[in-house]
Amino acid sequence: MLMPKRVKYRRVHRGRMKGKAMRGNTVTNGTFGLQATEPGWITSNQIEAARIAMTRYIKRGGQVWIKIFPDKPVTEKPAETRMGSGKGSPEYWVSVVKPGRVMFEMDGISEEIAREAMRLASHKLPVKCKFVKKEETVEEA
Repeated sequence: MLMPKRVKYRRVHRGRMKGKAMRGNTVTNGTFGLQATEPGWITSNQIEAARIAMTRYIKRGGQVWIKIFPDKPVTEKPAETRMGSGKGSPEYWVSVVKPGRVMFEMDGISEEIAREAMRLASHKLPVKCKFVKKEETVEEA
């Protein structure tokens, strides 16, 4: 499970997910990517499940990059606890994903294998995704 080694604050506010992703919205490392089309929180367990689904399908061929990291703690109060008495303790970690964010990248495999691996991974995630390719660089004349 992914989580930060240390953080400045143990508990953070929930925040808002408005707007599109300004950073991390292009395929940089690999050739193919999985891009979010709606906002959401993705937990470290969901990231790991998507990674396992992809790597199992490509059978040690190619390379996978995970471009999101769960650095936001989500707190929960225990069940059957009365209101008040402060904020709950951190239970799990999430990554805030906005529309346009490229979450996973792949390289070293054919497009149809990459497309199917990304499809299997997208079933593990709580947001709608689409398969994207790296834009071919234009040769300068």
